[in-house]
Amino acid sequence: MSTSPEGTVRPSTPLASGGPKLSVVVPVYNEEENLADLGKEIREALVSIDYEVILVDDGSTDRSFAEIETLGRLDPRFKAVRLGTNFGQTAAMAAGIDHAAGQVLAFLDSDLQNDPRDIPGMLVKLDEGEGWDVVSGWRKRRQDKWFTRRLPSQIANAIISRTTGVTLHDYGCTLKIYRADFIKNLRLYGEMHRFIPALAGFLGARIVEVPVNHRPRTRGVSKYGLIRIFKVVLDLHTVKFMHQYLTKPNYLFGGGGALMLAAGAFLGGVTLYKKYWLGVFVKDQPLFQISIFFSLIGLQLLLLGLLAEILIRIYYELRGKRNYFVRRTVNFK
Repeated sequence: MSTSPEGTVRPSTPLASGGPKLSVVVPVYNEEENLADLGKEIREALVSIDYEVILVDDGSTDRSFAEIETLGRLDPRFKAVRLGTNFGQTAAMAAGIDHAAGQVLAFLDSDLQNDPRDIPGMLVKLDEGEGWDVVSGWRKRRQDKWFTRRLPSQIANAIISRTTGVTLHDYGCTLKIYRADFIKNLRLYGEMHRFIPALAGFLGARIVEVPVNHRPRTRGVSKYGLIRIFKVVLDLHTVKFMHQYLTKPNYLFGGGGALMLAAGAFLGGVTLYKKYWLGVFVKDQPLFQISIFFSLIGLQLLLLGLLAEILIRIYYELRGKRNYFVRRTVNFK
């Protein structure tokens, strides 16, 4: 019996067998003081690996892009993507994903708090046993202030893990490694970058978490504040909704419509009972009007659910999208 990869998700391929190319994606925003050292650390850490580095300048207002260009002149493996303005970390990561050529993608912060020396070990972990699809960094000994950084992060991690069912200690750690088959089929919007492991998990990705080194920031200032925890909560609702109802919107609208129709039918039955068995004049009573209101709303929700189903099918058909991913096939050529 032979097996062959097909579709958008391939079986895990050992890095040692031919060595798939690694793309290191680094979002950059006003980090001019750190980029030269970052480039040096990456070159030293990945000396035995075939790689490229995609540095995405997210509308920096300092000399970050000039520093990126310098890195590119010194080493052609360092490539630059410059965004028109500050679109945010999610957009910067999405741009890096779209421009990456590697079969494995690693993500790294540009502030030197992540340690590039962790990447080789994470690549080894990626092919451990039957192979993983995502290796997620865990800043077990995080070098940040407890009240303003670590505490909000712990709360957010607990909420995300419980809501999505994909349990991680550290969703906020940028240092993560993905097989390109998964990451390139995720569309990222808003502030969705922190949910990438959960989105991959929804597709059946095998995820493992490993402790990584974390260093205190020595230059520059943090670009994050306490407001981010509110963004996490808002985006989490979007992620949950998209996962549950994107391909089956009738479950949402149809379910609500069915409940409204049932309520309308029940109230209508009570109205008929009062009219024909008790002899009560019900035409001007609120109960009669409420039953009609519930019935009409329920019917509209059912029709809205059917319309949404049609639109979703048109979306997938026109874009050639599938609502599933094939990991492996047997005896297909």
